Amino acid sequence: MRARTLAVTGLVTAATAVTGALATDPESAYYRGLDQPSWQPPPPVYGIVWTPLYADVAVTTAQALDVLEKEGRSAEKGSLVKALVANLVLNASWNWLFFKVHRPWIAAAECAALTVSSADLVSRVGSADRRAGWALSPYPLWCAFATALTVAIARRNPRHR
Repeated sequence: MRARTLAVTGLVTAATAVTGALATDPESAYYRGLDQPSWQPPPPVYGIVWTPLYADVAVTTAQALDVLEKEGRSAEKGSLVKALVANLVLNASWNWLFFKVHRPWIAAAECAALTVSSADLVSRVGSADRRAGWALSPYPLWCAFATALTVAIARRNPRHR
C-alpha cells in the first residue's frame, strides 16, 4: 500500500470523524431526555468502536485503491472513490440529523442508507482485495446495529419525528 493513498484515505476518514463529532453531544438535555432502550451501549463505547472502524475504512480502501490502480482498473477505482465519499458523507450526517436537528426517524432512515452504503463499500473493496474486504466487514454490521438502535429510539420518542 502506498503511503500517499493511505494519507488521503486517512485524512478524509479523519475529517468525517471530526465532522460527526462536532455534532455529537451525549450530555445534551435533548439526548438525556430521550427514552432509550436498555440495550443501548454507554456513550464511551461509541468512541471505542468508531476509532478502529474509521482506521479500518482508511486502510482497507487505500489497499483496494492501490490494487485497482496497479491492475489498471481505473473505472472501478473511480467508482470506489465515489462510493467512499458518499459513504463518509452519510456517516457524518447521522450525527447532525440525530443530535443537532433532533430527527431520530430521519436519522434512522439515513443510517439504513449508511448500512447499505457500507455493505456496498465492503463489496467494492473485496472485489479488489479479498482480505481487505473481509477486514472491512465489521463496518456494515456496526452500522446495522446503529440503525436498529436509532429506530428503537425513534419509536420510543414519538414527539421527535
